[in-house]
Amino acid sequence: MLARKGLLPDGFLLTRLAEDQNQPNRSRSRSQRARFITKTGSCNVAHKNIREQGRFLQDVFTTMVDLKWQHSLLIFTSAFLCSWMLFAMIWWLVAFAHGDLEPRDPSGGPGPVPCVTAIHSFTSAFLFSIEVQVTIGFGGRMVTEECPLAITVLIIQNILGLIINAVMLGCVFMKTAQANRRAETLIFSRNAVIAPRNGRPTFMFRVGDLRKSMIISATVQLQVIRRTVTAEGEVIPVCQLDIQVENPLRSNGIFLVSPLIISHTMERGSPLYELSAQSLASDDLEIIVILEGVVETTGITMQARTSYTPEEILWGRRFVSIITEEDGRYCVDYSKFGNTVPVRMSSLSAKELDQTRGVQEGSSDATLQGWGLVRAGRGGFRRGGRACDSSAPQPWYAQSEKPEKQAEQKGQKKTVQLEVIGRQVEDGLGDVSD
Repeated sequence: MLARKGLLPDGFLLTRLAEDQNQPNRSRSRSQRARFITKTGSCNVAHKNIREQGRFLQDVFTTMVDLKWQHSLLIFTSAFLCSWMLFAMIWWLVAFAHGDLEPRDPSGGPGPVPCVTAIHSFTSAFLFSIEVQVTIGFGGRMVTEECPLAITVLIIQNILGLIINAVMLGCVFMKTAQANRRAETLIFSRNAVIAPRNGRPTFMFRVGDLRKSMIISATVQLQVIRRTVTAEGEVIPVCQLDIQVENPLRSNGIFLVSPLIISHTMERGSPLYELSAQSLASDDLEIIVILEGVVETTGITMQARTSYTPEEILWGRRFVSIITEEDGRYCVDYSKFGNTVPVRMSSLSAKELDQTRGVQEGSSDATLQGWGLVRAGRGGFRRGGRACDSSAPQPWYAQSEKPEKQAEQKGQKKTVQLEVIGRQVEDGLGDVSD
């Protein structure tokens, strides 16, 4: 759709098609999962058996704005036609009651002054009703001061016509200036990726804005929707859990002047902490992305939405760079917006990786093994090894007995005190031979 509008080059769609063909489509092998939010951002929820339909009529304006264009135009056309027909009947009755419809002798003298001139039938009354309500005024028909009732009807019809015009113009303006219209030029990557970043598994996706006008105070929210069962056995079909977006400012605000890669570290406390490459293929979850902000040109709050199912999350891949510096300015190549490259990554979950590295859960007095910096000797720092207990292999700083005996024989034994930064070690590792 964006290529047809001229907002994206044709190469962008060709790249997307090639990307879809190269990537395995895991959804073909099993039935299609129901998703809460579609890729276009609409809510995939059907409301059934609503008994209190009258609540929609209590907010007529919002109901009119939410209707489709064809339904709104049908209602406006019907409102105008009904009002013209109603007041045409009233004008015909006024003329009939005053005797303006009676035939007159052309050769005779002038008759009584009519309430409305040039009304001889219902057709002429209908034409006069249109002239009054839309303020055309051809000049052939007009209200005289003979009938106060005709003047009252003229005032009422003008007021009603203004109300109908105001409602119609307001609905048309709100429908054309809806916040989701601005979201049409906000694009998200078709697939999300999970790749290591700074030594931790990270969930990432890319978002970009095709317009030059910026989104002010843009924020990104992530939610995981999955089917859960409580400890009491209650089944929650749609359980929403928030995901913290990585940001040095500890907030979800972003500066969307160029395409950004939004990331979430899969660490302890994250809903994706136990997600692995094998469980991703069978897990029933959906990650919803919500981008909110204020349109710079109009000041209207907008919201763009999308979602990622397990079939659209690629394990062990990373987005390619699309920003280059040319002639003193930054250039964005949207033809590579959704391209990814494979990276080396373990198929274990973040929890399993922490357990493998020796990070124990739920115990603050447990020995954290092998991942702190150990200060040894004269201020040098080294990376620690594995656990140091009776059943585990000895760490790097635990020397064997043979070199220790050789050092004693040579009289070069030296005692060095180890200080573990941010870690706790057993008491038996206090003295180590250099």
